[in-house]
Amino acid sequence: MKDLLSKKNILWDFDGVILDSMNIRTEGFKQVLINYPDDQVESLLVYHRRNGGLSRYVKFRYFFEHIRQETAEKAKLQKLAENYSKIMRSFLTSPERLVPEVIDFIRKYFQQHRMYIVSGSDGNELRFLCKELGIEQYFVSVEGSPTPKIQLVRNILEKNLYKKEETCLVGDSVNDLEAAEKNGIKFFGYNNEDLKEKADYYLNSFR
Repeated sequence: MKDLLSKKNILWDFDGVILDSMNIRTEGFKQVLINYPDDQVESLLVYHRRNGGLSRYVKFRYFFEHIRQETAEKAKLQKLAENYSKIMRSFLTSPERLVPEVIDFIRKYFQQHRMYIVSGSDGNELRFLCKELGIEQYFVSVEGSPTPKIQLVRNILEKNLYKKEETCLVGDSVNDLEAAEKNGIKFFGYNNEDLKEKADYYLNSFR
């Protein structure tokens, strides 16, 4: 934990780290794609679980271009993303879904460290959820898709002239790891034991 606390700037992934939401995210894909063949939807869910840090826009595009082998029409992708967001806004505003040990850590240290959310989830939806969950005040900003996570991290570093050695990313997916590596900052894995051998550090607990 001292390694994490040594960083002045802490960037947080959202789903699976701050909020226990992955099962709801999965169910959301099932609902918005209910009119498509079950086997195709299941293939998307496999891709979704393996790439938790990617945005829904990327996942829906993957569904059409790689699974269905057809053109991913922009209007169709936007409509699916909007329907998905409506479901998320309905089911993810319960404070009981916040991960207690992570929220306790954030509340304890947010005044001593600059904290940000960088997520593959939709940015507007994230800001709505953080407000409804009563946690927006802990973060300098809440950033999400459609901007890719690698770019979100780069934007924060460049805009604020943060030193890379003073900045880190906490996440639970290989996409989070990639975003940290591409930007030259340390990565702290959490809530995904597959990251133990890959991450710079792995956090078994925040307590």
